Amino acid sequence: MIRGIVSVFAVLSLLAVTVRAEPTPVADDATVEVRAQSAMNRGDWERAVPLLKELREKYADIAPERLGAIDEQIRMAERALATGAPPPEQVLTAADVRKPHSLPGDGQVYETTIKELGNFDYDQNEGGNIPNDVKALSGSKIRLKGFMIPMDQAESITSFALVPDLFACCFGQPPQIQHTLVASTPKGKAVSYYPDEIVVEGRLIVEEKKEDGFLISVFEVEVDSVRPASK
Repeated sequence: MIRGIVSVFAVLSLLAVTVRAEPTPVADDATVEVRAQSAMNRGDWERAVPLLKELREKYADIAPERLGAIDEQIRMAERALATGAPPPEQVLTAADVRKPHSLPGDGQVYETTIKELGNFDYDQNEGGNIPNDVKALSGSKIRLKGFMIPMDQAESITSFALVPDLFACCFGQPPQIQHTLVASTPKGKAVSYYPDEIVVEGRLIVEEKKEDGFLISVFEVEVDSVRPASK
């Protein structure tokens, strides 16, 4: 399991390094990229699509290896525009303004979002600063929406990372540890890969996990059910 977690963060980190390691664009290209990323972050899909297409045209000659990621961004923005998807979730995380979690009642399922669950500024290097109200949720039944990144295999998946969105990944910005859940199915059971948003329900475990001295996860989910999110 831990090796699988490491591989997921290695892939996401490699994506970030790959994107940032390309030849430095001229100032005009950089401005277009900043504007495109800003539009994506705000959920301004109508503005993002033409900016991304402009960026694609500019990178066609100077960094053709980036075109695949840009094409994926265009596809996702166009789909969000066509379906009327809401802008990305904005969550307050500072200790003095974040919203503390409340424990669900007996037999109740705590329904929240990944970013709301991880609504705290976390020390990615040292750890040790998970808020007490978040720790108290460990053992609770939880229901979350997110996107699946398989950790073991492409079919008959028994372990996957659940992330809040794929837009940041496309921009080379892997999700923070507190915004990634490691989901595992019961022994002998598996799920199929689903490329769109899913709903995961199961038992939440809040525990800092390390590998070779590095923090690799704080949230795990023992999966009860996985289904496509309603459109």
